[in-house]
Amino acid sequence: MNERRSVEQFDVVGAGLGPFNLSLAALLEPLSDLRARFFEARSSFQWHCGIMVPGAELQVSFLKDLVTLADPSSHFSFLNYLAHEGRLHRFLIAHADRCSRQEFELYYQWAASQLESVRWNHRVERVELAAGGLAVSCSGGGSVTGSNLVLGSGREPWMPEFATKLRGDTVLHAAEFRTVRPSLRGRDVVVVGAGQSGAEVVNNLLSGELGLPRSLTWISSRLGILPLDDSPFSNEWFHPAYVDHFYGLSAERRQELLSRQRMASDGVSESLLREIYRRLYELDTLRPGRMRHRLLVCRRLIDLLHDHGRLAATVHDEDTGGIETCEADVVICATGYRSQFPEYLEPLRGRILDSDGALRIRRDYSLEWDGPPELGIYVQNAAEGTHGVADPNLSLAAWRSARIVNSICGRTAYRIEGAPSTISWDGADPRPPDAPDQDLSTPPIAGVNVL
Repeated sequence: MNERRSVEQFDVVGAGLGPFNLSLAALLEPLSDLRARFFEARSSFQWHCGIMVPGAELQVSFLKDLVTLADPSSHFSFLNYLAHEGRLHRFLIAHADRCSRQEFELYYQWAASQLESVRWNHRVERVELAAGGLAVSCSGGGSVTGSNLVLGSGREPWMPEFATKLRGDTVLHAAEFRTVRPSLRGRDVVVVGAGQSGAEVVNNLLSGELGLPRSLTWISSRLGILPLDDSPFSNEWFHPAYVDHFYGLSAERRQELLSRQRMASDGVSESLLREIYRRLYELDTLRPGRMRHRLLVCRRLIDLLHDHGRLAATVHDEDTGGIETCEADVVICATGYRSQFPEYLEPLRGRILDSDGALRIRRDYSLEWDGPPELGIYVQNAAEGTHGVADPNLSLAAWRSARIVNSICGRTAYRIEGAPSTISWDGADPRPPDAPDQDLSTPPIAGVNVL
């Protein structure tokens, strides 16, 4: 008689290993009372490899890494990585407060390689409710059971349906730019979308690395090629206190705020805008006629089709209502990413979606669902509508992972709550109630005379 193979039990099971679940895995690593397992379909850690153009920089500080904002002393910090690699002094001399995305990917790979909880080449295929918890089955073989599941599958590249039908070597998403590597030399190229990804694609086109196009048409539905709002008070939207304030608002108010805050997350780095403008100026003045270019704002791509061996892009002018057609050989859609319901969750669809087909997400990033209360399902990068503009951003990755860890533990494994913000979102005085008023009659700095 064959014995039934025992199924491994874990306190935490992670589906997918992008930067957010990598952060969670790093914060769980020193907690000996929790057993964790993370499954990733790829054979190694990769981060936006399709849009990893040379020179691309982080839009956030390198201190917003996997762990620092939750545990600055962690072995998995970016600064410790630099020290481990012997690059700490040179990095600090070379960089003020940013670093390249390529180096940050190396950091992620370094951290991932040290985590005992990660299993590569394991694609999560099915999650269902079982007697011992949440049963997770993988293509890499076998299954495990977890008391808590953390969804880290990430968002999928999105293109309009008419463009998706033509997807291939000449119609592609920006996320495929470095993997498809379309032939560009001497061709007519259209780039759709003027966020950071669209700008990075355009900048790379202008560099001529893949061959200088004959013409470039850059289409933006926005009022212009707009910069990232990286000002200090706008960055308060990326503070934990604001996340909790935002969560307490009505759904209608949250949607209104997200639309008004968009440039704090989707704008283009000012340094990149300056580089593109400079290259366009040099093309026009030093190499006139070498490459035609048109930057079209307040325009929206409304159709795309093959026409006599070329592509015909139909563009609507939002200002005048006019319609025009742009011919092209290559169309690159920098049209963003959207959350998709993971196929592996189909067995639980009816238990975790509300009547409108949406996830019901609690303050601690767990889902309200029709299952045993002792079993938790948590989301990473799927709560922008409830937790604010910072959700898909790297800024609060460590803080959010620590909040999930604390929720799973049922204790304060990481002290992350109660940090005061500069803006009083709830209108309260940020000072402790017993704080004395400042004595304005004394100099603010001892030994310094104030004139």
